[in-house]
Amino acid sequence: MAEYVTSELDGAVAVVTIDNPPVNALKAALLEELEAELARLDGSEEARAIVLRGGGERAFVAGADIKEFPALRDAPPQEGGSARGIQKVGAAMDAMRTPVIAAIHGFCLGGGLELAMACDLRVAAEDAQLGQPEIKLGLIPGGGGTQRLPRLVGHGRALLLNLTGDPISGAQAYEWGLVERVVPAAELMETALELARTIAGRSPFAVGVVKELAAGTRDLELAEGLRREAEGFRRCLGSEDGLEGVTAFIEKREPQWTGR
Repeated sequence: MAEYVTSELDGAVAVVTIDNPPVNALKAALLEELEAELARLDGSEEARAIVLRGGGERAFVAGADIKEFPALRDAPPQEGGSARGIQKVGAAMDAMRTPVIAAIHGFCLGGGLELAMACDLRVAAEDAQLGQPEIKLGLIPGGGGTQRLPRLVGHGRALLLNLTGDPISGAQAYEWGLVERVVPAAELMETALELARTIAGRSPFAVGVVKELAAGTRDLELAEGLRREAEGFRRCLGSEDGLEGVTAFIEKREPQWTGR
């Protein structure tokens, strides 16, 4: 029985909620539950898109559980606590065929922002607060903040967040490219769900190939990336979904996807 993570289906969209009051701080046990639930959903045929949110009114996730940090000082390097756990969850999301959309409200700080950056897409409330405050504790981001952040916002802006520890608003995060959509807080969940429903209505096979290419080619030379893209196109064209999509277009009807 999960203690910190719950999920419910809204059609073909799974809504996964992190619930660790008061601000959904990430702890090792919570991250293990989250990784397991995401794996379960990705392995099922129920969910074709996932919305990840924080429970309560105050935060998406306000950071890692700092009370776990002292025990890590003498732990083996491979046991990185919540930081290592966030990296594991992020790697798992990169490998999933099912896209994950973060719905960000309130505080999205430290490990919370790292978790959001590991998602495929991000929707934020205008007044959300996003940042990497680890430097204020004499620490650095350990769950991807020095690596994923510059890939999203650029070298200088990532340094600004990581070196000052000061947050930015959801509106500014949108201007910087840190989130893909920004809306008033009251519209956050419906906007995230609408986006998830749109993606859930596309071919699961093709969505999986897009995700695979996005994760696996971003650091490659262009020529190699284009080669893999062409190979992915051929796989889609030869799939059941590819045949169904082309046939449905010609017959002027809605496609019936199988994900194969």
